[in-house]
This record gives sequence, C-alpha cells and structure tokens, in this order.
Amino acid sequence: MTSGNNMLEGKTIILGITGSIAAFKGADIASKLTRAGANVTVVMTEPACRFITPLTLESITGNQAVTSLWQETGGINHITLAEKADMVLIAPATASIIARLAGGFADDLLSCLVLATKSPVVIAPAMHTAMYENKLTGQNIQKLKECGFMIVEPGEGRLASGAYGKGRLADVEVIIGAVKLKLGVNGDLAGKKIVVTAGGTRESLDPVRYIGNRSSGKTGYEIAQAARNRGACVKLVTTAGLPGETVGMEVFEIEAAQDMLVTVRELVKDADCLIMAAAVADFKPEKPLSSKMKKSDRAVNIKLIPVPDILSEVKGKFLRVGFAAETENLEYNARLKMKNKDLDLVVANDVSGKGAGFGSDYNKVTLIYRDQTTKDYPLMAKSHVADILLDEIAGLF
Repeated sequence: MTSGNNMLEGKTIILGITGSIAAFKGADIASKLTRAGANVTVVMTEPACRFITPLTLESITGNQAVTSLWQETGGINHITLAEKADMVLIAPATASIIARLAGGFADDLLSCLVLATKSPVVIAPAMHTAMYENKLTGQNIQKLKECGFMIVEPGEGRLASGAYGKGRLADVEVIIGAVKLKLGVNGDLAGKKIVVTAGGTRESLDPVRYIGNRSSGKTGYEIAQAARNRGACVKLVTTAGLPGETVGMEVFEIEAAQDMLVTVRELVKDADCLIMAAAVADFKPEKPLSSKMKKSDRAVNIKLIPVPDILSEVKGKFLRVGFAAETENLEYNARLKMKNKDLDLVVANDVSGKGAGFGSDYNKVTLIYRDQTTKDYPLMAKSHVADILLDEIAGLF
C-alpha cells in the first residue's frame, strides 16, 4: 500500500530552529514529526539556544541536536546532514536567516547546510509585522521562492511585542501539511486532478433548522489529504468545515445538495477523477420557510421532494468513484448504485455497524468494481481506507 497520510514514516527531516520567541513551537513540530515516524535531527542557531535548550529537542527526537559547525558529531556537520536529509524545514525562520539564505551566505551551520543540500526546503517565517512587511524582507522571500524554496505564510495574531498583526509562526499542523505537500510532489498521483466531496449536505427547513445526516466529513477529508500527499492537484468540496489543514488544496465550502451539484459540475470539467465521499441528502423541503418555525401543540406536515442526484447529473471523461453508506443489503444496494450512476468503483460501508461509519475515525469497507469483483477490508482507520482507495484509483489510471 502506498502511503499518503502516513508518508512521514522513515523520512529524515532536518528541522532548523532560529532565534525567535516562536522557537518553543519547534519542540511541538519536532514532536509531531517524530510521532508520525520521521527521523528528526534539529539544527539550532546560537540565538535559538537562548530561547530553548538543545536538551529539550534531543529528548523529543532521540537524536543529538547540532548547534555548531565545529560540534563533534563524527562527520562534517553541514555536509553529513545535507546529504542524509529528505527534507530541510526551518521553523521558525527569522528575518536574519531569510536574508542570509537569499544572499547566499554560509556563515553558520544552518545556512551552510541549506546551501549544501539537494533536498526540498520549507521555510516558515516568524517575526514582527513591521519586519515581515519590510520591502527588503519581501524581496528576500520572493528570491527564495524563485529558488524553489516553499514558504509557509505566517498567520495573524498577538505578537511578542503585544501588538497585533501578521508575522506569527503558522499553525504547526499547517507547517507539517506543507512538509507533506513538498515531499509528495512526485508521488504516484503527481499531476492528476482529483475532486473530492466531503460531509453531509444540509437542506433548510427554515433559517434556523435543516435536514441533514450524521456524516462528519472525516473520510472525504482523509482522502483529500492523502491524494495531496501523493502529488495530486486536489479540489475539496466540503459541507463539514475544515477539520484540519488543507495546504495546497483548493477548498470550496458549500451547504446544500444544489450548491454541491453546481460546484462539482464546474470543477470536473478538467478533472481526472471525482470521488463522491459526501453523504448527500436524498430529500429537501419543497418550500423552506422564510422565518423561524414556531413551536406549537399541533403536528407540522412538511412535504419533501428529491434533491438533485449529483453523480447521475455530472458527466465527463473522468474516473467516477461513489460511496454507498447502507444499513441493510450492503452489496446489493452498492451494485445498484454503481449501475444506476455509471460508476467505475463503489466504496460500500455498513453505517449501522458499531465503531464504524458516520462520526467515527474508523470504517469497514468493501470495494466493488465495474466488472463486479469485490475486495473486503477489516475495520481500520479512515486514513488507511483513504490510502487503499487511492491505491486502487492509481491502478485504474
């Protein structure tokens, strides 16, 4: 199984930490990368050591933190580290290290390492707003982009000075998402354009209430992330908000089935694959109320009418993957869906099963193909389901 969501397993990441108040977040980055299976070595500038100790990072990663060109490590530090790296990540990156790299300086371990490596480099700036918005900093960042470095834009918020503005280190999950995006750029789905839908649609009863379902959107989100991590160009159409980072994806937030139909119809015009993981409502109120329905002792009759069938109405020369969430007659209903909606692959799952399906982090699925063959899988994390599904889609391509 090719890994998208577990792609950090076994990767060697050099984490550069520079002298910023955000240096303490380097410990969180190192921890999350290590827990994801990466082999992390931290390289610290001298100012960084004034904010956080090398011992802290060594305890987290299990590897010696390197702080100097002259530190005894059994090799030429910057060359040895540069050659073994699958990725160099600098987070936080100060205006100083950005300027030195843009100028091609090699006056400390970290700058020498970056000049010596052929691996991808991701830089996450962190500094005061005035420094970040300075024209010289902007020119330096642009130069690094032109050299192929990936820049993770800082966020807005309260700064160390007490002021509010842009310059805070990006969220840790966003930084790790950028690492995955950069590592996966040449994956087995590189260049493929994939549209993924996620979440349960909502059909308005009145301005306050809606008809919906229990879908959390987790499966669609895991598929979108895994496809991105394997090099695909991903467009995510979601009703469930954003349960995590979506670095490198185009995200379209919608609510009702009609909105999803209009959005998907436009996006698939140049797509290679549509994965309809969303749980689309089957019915909607014929006439939603314009004001809030008031509670009374009388029963309320609401006429429901069918919503548009997205998979039936969206046509084109792309792989068509559907989901069949059923509570009975699983394979029969899934095969019927495949026939009626002209699908290449159906992911069938029994949502009545305990610990699987809607709202859970786990699922138990059966894959059904156009030639009527099937593959059954045991209960597993939805991230693993996403990778299995994308393995099959890669094979169909």
